[in-house]
Amino acid sequence: MAHPQQLGFQDATSPLMEELLHFHDHALMIVFLISAFVLYIIVAMVTTKIYDKYILDSQEIEIIWTVLPAVILIMIALPSLRILYIMDEVNDPHLTVKAMGHQWYWSYEYTDYEELGFDSYMIPTQDLMPGQFRLLETDHRMVVPVESPIRVLVSAEDVLHSWAVPTLGVKMDAVPGRLNQTAFITSRPGVFYGQCSEICGANHSFMPIVVEAVLLEAFENWLSLSLQDL
Repeated sequence: MAHPQQLGFQDATSPLMEELLHFHDHALMIVFLISAFVLYIIVAMVTTKIYDKYILDSQEIEIIWTVLPAVILIMIALPSLRILYIMDEVNDPHLTVKAMGHQWYWSYEYTDYEELGFDSYMIPTQDLMPGQFRLLETDHRMVVPVESPIRVLVSAEDVLHSWAVPTLGVKMDAVPGRLNQTAFITSRPGVFYGQCSEICGANHSFMPIVVEAVLLEAFENWLSLSLQDL
């Protein structure tokens, strides 16, 4: 959960988000080193009056400042490609949930179970309980088991939406007439918040996403109660 004046990312709750955080730190360190080197060169050029005719025209320096940036780009590109392939992998999911975007709420269908589905609306501010978050709480949460591969099929019924949960490292566009898929694994129990990340109309800001990760036994109990209520 994000907090006021937070500068970094939210704490990772999935292996994919941990990889993204590591790549962010890796790339940011390279940016810091390049920025410090460029600043040093600028200050040195402005403050010193000494020059060398071999520096003004040198094949060796031209080779260095051509090859070195290429090496740096490779150091950034290889980890990036690795994460891109990891994000597209959906290996033997234990549970499949279909998320449909509407104006302006989400509906979820647990496709492994017959007729298990519900709509998820934002709780109005005046109906919030103590400790609940304004504009982020929903009347029905998407409940998933911990440490299990979860596949999410994302689509929309009317306009473009986007199903995004930052702490899980998940963001997938919901396109009418098209079925996209993404996957995640929660590494610990908890309640994780997200929002629609595609401008979809007047109430775009009122389409929260709440994913609750519970232990397998608790998930089975919730599943049996939900099926009894149908």
